[in-house]
Amino acid sequence: MYVIVVGGGKVGWNLARELISKEHEVTLIESSRSRYLAIVEELEHAVQYGDATELWVLERAGIQRADLVIAVTGDDEDNMLVCQVAKEKYLCDRIIARVNNPRNYDHFKLLGIQPAVSATDLILRLIEHEVPRYGLVHLLALEEERLEIIELEVGADSLVIGCSVAEIDLPEGSLIISVLRNGTGFVPKADTVIEAGDEVLLVLDPGLEETITSRFSTGHPGA
Repeated sequence: MYVIVVGGGKVGWNLARELISKEHEVTLIESSRSRYLAIVEELEHAVQYGDATELWVLERAGIQRADLVIAVTGDDEDNMLVCQVAKEKYLCDRIIARVNNPRNYDHFKLLGIQPAVSATDLILRLIEHEVPRYGLVHLLALEEERLEIIELEVGADSLVIGCSVAEIDLPEGSLIISVLRNGTGFVPKADTVIEAGDEVLLVLDPGLEETITSRFSTGHPGA
């Protein structure tokens, strides 16, 4: 796979290093001359000097044949521009953008730049995972597929305790895909009995979180 990484800060440099170690072809583009000179000592021909918001710089890096473009500069506008150009002008199949200011996330989304990754948002999600509200953790949203993956802890007073998976009346558009018990995860069968403290992973259609939560917290197992 040929990958172009835009931005030679700590994130971009480490990404390039790891991708190269996994035997991918990589070109890292860095606009700071001093930073470029530091990186070139390690990455040699895998790094190029220039402003990736200029088309000729991207073309010199071979964007026409890139399988993946990753924009991780410290400037959200640059990251948006690079990814938008890669996607719309050069028809790059896969793009990834860094979001420095989480308030700008919606702008990336409106431009169709996905996935867009915000370190601040990821840390907040980790905090929520450690201290989940109502025992529900929103793990992943698959927007194009219109699906979500959530994790629920079965409370001590939940009425699904002692019920088999087949007996739990889940709404249409939801499915239990994994159970974590005593540090071990497994794919449940229809006759798997739910226990207090189980962490249940579900895939569901958007908007079903409240209904699902009611089944596993103080709700009912069946109709």
